[in-house]
Amino acid sequence: MSLSELIGGVEDHEKTLTVFNAEASVVDEFRAAFADRNIEVTSERTASGRPGEFVTLSEDGDVVTATGLEELRALLAEEATLDFEERPYQPLLDHLDETMFTSWDTERMVAASREIEDRAFRVGTGRLHAGFQYVSTLRNELPIYERLASTDVDVHAYAVPDEDPPEHDGVTLHLERAREIENSWFVAFDGGDDEWATCALLAEEREPRKFYGFWTYDRSTVDWIIEHLDTTYGPLTP
Repeated sequence: MSLSELIGGVEDHEKTLTVFNAEASVVDEFRAAFADRNIEVTSERTASGRPGEFVTLSEDGDVVTATGLEELRALLAEEATLDFEERPYQPLLDHLDETMFTSWDTERMVAASREIEDRAFRVGTGRLHAGFQYVSTLRNELPIYERLASTDVDVHAYAVPDEDPPEHDGVTLHLERAREIENSWFVAFDGGDDEWATCALLAEEREPRKFYGFWTYDRSTVDWIIEHLDTTYGPLTP
């Protein structure tokens, strides 16, 4: 399986958010909030109108969690910060893990990447693998990754060599003329000594500077991404 196939597998599992007993304007609000996610937003009313306004999240026809409408608003405000510093224990955010996002621009991708990089720096141990598409892009990001490598984090960077690689300290470069590396943006951190810090961002560029992918806190998914990179793109360049 490739990185692209992993993204495709996540994309195939569309979730449904059902808003109960709410006005049409509220339903439209949530449709707008999830416009860049692979989530269908629908509305229903209970026969009695009770227990008031609430939402359910379903996958493959099965309800996986439910929450109050105001609670969802608060969770979305929290999620909008792209804050990977603390694992989201709330059930609904847990179930939004590995939900496809669509058409993210470079600014949003950088913001999400920074959160994972910062998490790795705070932990100070473990392995972090990052894909930059091209060496010319990596050049501008290298100071951040050399700072990460100054801790006990084992840092690996992947890029297509569109120019000579820069001088670098502590970062293992994987220079690969591979379409997968050219098309993918990823940052995967195995959590090091803190298992709750495990997280990854994985996306592919399907349109010029428009990225489609997902983030995850699931250890098995993060481990698969790192193992795929380890086994597919060696040996390492010194």
